[in-house]
Amino acid sequence: MISADDLAALVRAYNPRSDGDLIRRAYAYAEEMHRGQVRRSGEPYFMHPVEVAGLLTEQHLDDATIACALLHDTIEDTRASYDEVERRFGTDIARLVDGVTKLTKIELNSAETRQAENFRKLFMAMAEDLRVILVKLADRLHNMRTIKHVPPEKQVVKARETMDIYAPLAGRMGMQWMREELEDLAFAVLNPDGRNSILRRFVRLQRESGDVIRRITADIEHELWKAGIEAEVQGRAKRAFSIWRKMEEKGIGFSRLSDIYGFRIVTHSAADCYAALGAVHQRWTLVPGRFKDYISQPKSNGYRSIHTTVLGRDGKRVEVQIRTREMHEVAERGVAAHWSYRDGVRTANRFAVDPAVWLRQMTERFEESADHAEFLEAVKLEMYTDQVFCFTPKGEVVKLPRGATPIDFAYAIHTNLGHRTVAAKIDGIRVPLWTRLKNGQSVEVVTAAAQTPQATWIDIATTGRAKSAIRRALKAERRVGHVRLGRELARAAFAHMGKRATEKALRTAADALGYDDDEDLLAAIGASQLTARRVVETLYPELAHGSPVPDVDPARAIVGVDPRAHYDRAPCCQPVPGERIVGIANRGRGVQVHAIDCPRMVEFEDQPERWIDLQWAPGHHAASHAVTVDLTISNDAGVLGRICTLIGEQNANISDLRFIDRKPDFFRLLLDMDVRDAEHLHAVLMAVDSDSDVARAARHRETAAAVAAAQRTAQPV
Repeated sequence: MISADDLAALVRAYNPRSDGDLIRRAYAYAEEMHRGQVRRSGEPYFMHPVEVAGLLTEQHLDDATIACALLHDTIEDTRASYDEVERRFGTDIARLVDGVTKLTKIELNSAETRQAENFRKLFMAMAEDLRVILVKLADRLHNMRTIKHVPPEKQVVKARETMDIYAPLAGRMGMQWMREELEDLAFAVLNPDGRNSILRRFVRLQRESGDVIRRITADIEHELWKAGIEAEVQGRAKRAFSIWRKMEEKGIGFSRLSDIYGFRIVTHSAADCYAALGAVHQRWTLVPGRFKDYISQPKSNGYRSIHTTVLGRDGKRVEVQIRTREMHEVAERGVAAHWSYRDGVRTANRFAVDPAVWLRQMTERFEESADHAEFLEAVKLEMYTDQVFCFTPKGEVVKLPRGATPIDFAYAIHTNLGHRTVAAKIDGIRVPLWTRLKNGQSVEVVTAAAQTPQATWIDIATTGRAKSAIRRALKAERRVGHVRLGRELARAAFAHMGKRATEKALRTAADALGYDDDEDLLAAIGASQLTARRVVETLYPELAHGSPVPDVDPARAIVGVDPRAHYDRAPCCQPVPGERIVGIANRGRGVQVHAIDCPRMVEFEDQPERWIDLQWAPGHHAASHAVTVDLTISNDAGVLGRICTLIGEQNANISDLRFIDRKPDFFRLLLDMDVRDAEHLHAVLMAVDSDSDVARAARHRETAAAVAAAQRTAQPV
């Protein structure tokens, strides 16, 4: 825990004129008031306000805010009173502490009417003194960092409140680093499996590709050096929740996500920013549609930076932000930069937005609104910057992710409206369907009864709902054409055999081949997923082959063994039909069947009298030949079940599985299954190996050591 002297020294490092005595007195008073109180973790409660104060020193805040952080729970949780705090530390600090106390009592996750009223209180308290919310945000951040000691049901409530209210509020305050950490901490509570999955994939990616951040940082530094630009280059991996949100918005998996690393160039001047941008674009290819200039067009919270995405090493996307030192200060600390001290005086950052202006606009708007729903909509329009809230012509609000288009807007209202969209108007002006929507815009969708979804819409849409609806409609449209083509192909194939493709014949074939009905069968033929010849062969195998192919008796699957002799497949090589085989006679134990390339055959080279020429019986073999497969799969929820399902879909039966290595990110196991022949085994391995969570799928054969051990026990005839 930080001591009083250390805390005072931290403040004095950025504010030499700091009143160290004030901070030490606040520290001592808070320690006395909280004496005997403990947190759920068993630690002294006083550790919490000290940690909150430490967080605020990182934002270079003034003495009063640091003192408030130390005292913020005294009026609420101890015998201290407002009058006592005012007498000891002055009116300014007492009001700050009282403001934080009132914020703590606000229930932001209550019913809509109460939530609207509590939001009013929240913003009124902020309007009186913004430092109140800065203390409250730091308080929430430390509580989220230590939330594991809170009962599970309360963890969920606090995490949801953090995700819905405090994280967006920190973002609206321009404190992006705090927003990202709050979101990630809440994500760990609300969806721990999802977060752990992202982290495991990061570990795997780092192991496979090495230190990407260091290499790309060095590349950028080299290009800036060649251009004669002095700048600091920073690189980092994006947080798990940021990755998860992007996966959800784009509807893609982690393996298809490209820009998971972010890089920042901090220069001395705006001119250097544009020069650095030129150096980056000259060296790497710009990704179209991924360039934004927030220097010439700053965000409403004062954020300024150039954003660009380029194709870096190995064609991977790399996101680069370019800004000056002053811009960087605002980007990191947001409105806290408005209160920052340097050399004992408040530092005027020309890029920092005066929060009083925004808060005044907010409170004026709230006072004009008597309707709770309208009020909450206004709050969301201002706070949830990662979402877009647009209006229908009737004034209804439609919530969409940032980057949404009129196509997403139409499908968010109704699927049929989306299907019939031909154009859109934004604020009365006709715009292309790929236009990105912004907060507060009024969107009108123009429709036509004969319109149908277009394939290009999939690239225009950003929401999963719109993309899924478009794909379903396109699939249904393609299906009509596939059924028509499939019917003609089936008619021709049946006619070639002197038969008619009647509905009953097609229904019978569909049932035999596992299709729901004859239309599904025809669609599969038209889509080249099934041949018409296969349908004819299913119904009339004698006509297709001349004579039926016999099924092989499993007890007589091998030709060349005396019918009275016993034989078995060697466990070392597990031969299957389709592979060349040889028999080795063993005294009293019949014949053991080996694959011709089995490593054990070397030991019998000087015993030719024991060799028996064998072959597999012709015909269809039953799926009764056991083989062992060596699998390495991701240690993620549902992966093993999915792999087992894949094997079952290939009509192979799993008889046993054994884990031989367990790692935090991977499992290695041996899986025994029954197959028909070598072709069947190849199909199973190909299906399993194509899964993105399978690192290796190979047939398992005994090791050299096992073979040597077997040699010592072999008994000649």
